[in-house]
Amino acid sequence: MGICVKSEIGPLKKVLLHRPGKELEQLVPEELERLLFDDIPYLALAQAEHDTFADILRSQGAEVVYLEELMAETLRAEPALRERFVRQFLQEGGPIAQTHADELFDMLMELDDELTLVRKTMSGVTTEEMGDRLRDGPLTRLTRSRRQFVLDPIPNLYFTRDPFASIGCGVSLHQMYSVTRRRETIYGSYIMRCHPDFAGQVPLWYDRTAPFHIEGGDILNLSAEVLAIGLSQRTSPEAIELLAQRLFADERAEVRRILVLDIPNMRAFMHLDTVFTQLDRDKFSVHPEILHSLRLYDIRREGHSMRVEERSETLEDVLKDALGLERVTLIRCGGKDNIASAREQWNDGANTLCIAPGKVIVYNRNYVTNRILRDNGVEVFEMPSSELARGRGGPRCMSMPLFREALND
Repeated sequence: MGICVKSEIGPLKKVLLHRPGKELEQLVPEELERLLFDDIPYLALAQAEHDTFADILRSQGAEVVYLEELMAETLRAEPALRERFVRQFLQEGGPIAQTHADELFDMLMELDDELTLVRKTMSGVTTEEMGDRLRDGPLTRLTRSRRQFVLDPIPNLYFTRDPFASIGCGVSLHQMYSVTRRRETIYGSYIMRCHPDFAGQVPLWYDRTAPFHIEGGDILNLSAEVLAIGLSQRTSPEAIELLAQRLFADERAEVRRILVLDIPNMRAFMHLDTVFTQLDRDKFSVHPEILHSLRLYDIRREGHSMRVEERSETLEDVLKDALGLERVTLIRCGGKDNIASAREQWNDGANTLCIAPGKVIVYNRNYVTNRILRDNGVEVFEMPSSELARGRGGPRCMSMPLFREALND
């Protein structure tokens, strides 16, 4: 089947998730900032919430596949990859993992099966788990905390939107902004290159070895020919230009135009999809706070090169022009209530996952925005969010579409 995603709203038929695992229970207060969390989710409830999310997707006709299972299938299909994968994972695991690479390698290679191995790379390894395998110097041995990680966990994995982005028939495989998240893209790299469902079928429009950071929450497929990309805390202008150059130069890519939305560089607005998502052909959710300061740039393909200009029109007018629409409706997160708007944007009220035109999955906690969506004719599927929301991401953040049906004219 490969990849086929040419819109944000075509009926969703196959989607990649990661069910939160043991990596969330490795979070401790003193490590939260470094691991990009503001609080510690309760794993059992986070998993129950995530299962509800998956059940909604299945009930609406989507096949749900899981990151850890696809990676395990990749290793089973080509057993020689196992050693290479573990070596690469440890090499990119930071100085402590590199120092103890031989001991960690032996420990991981002894695990019974591929799925156990993959989950262990996700949950990390502590000094206590290493036991007598750990050969430290005397000072390090006396001063290191028993909870210190030899191999860091990767607790942000349930936000599968960011490590790569499906664009048309290919993917943009990313250089992540934070060191904490960069190993996440190793899984996508192996899956897209080596898994039987994807190997040889998926062009890479961007690769994780590129020097500039970009993340999937900033990439929206507005149509087969038009992307929107956020210039944000986590996506740089150099990365956008490099992605544009590669898309425009490859005849397999249909993209001819990229709208760049320059949003404030702050944690609350870390990605474009935290402040702007598509709901229907002519309806979009938006956080009103960005509208007064938003700068818009238009990148167009000219042959195999590109032309860039800043646009002075409103966001509505630029979207109408790019998508050939007579009108566009921007539905404001929180409506006209500034407090509700700020509160619900923080809780990902603007981060909707469209599963078909005019049908979206949202967090139930954002009741003001959800009511406004319904008032505007959008069908809303609510999911629980008390624990998942602690990671600062919503339904779109937690999903990577792999196949959407084409839109009927």
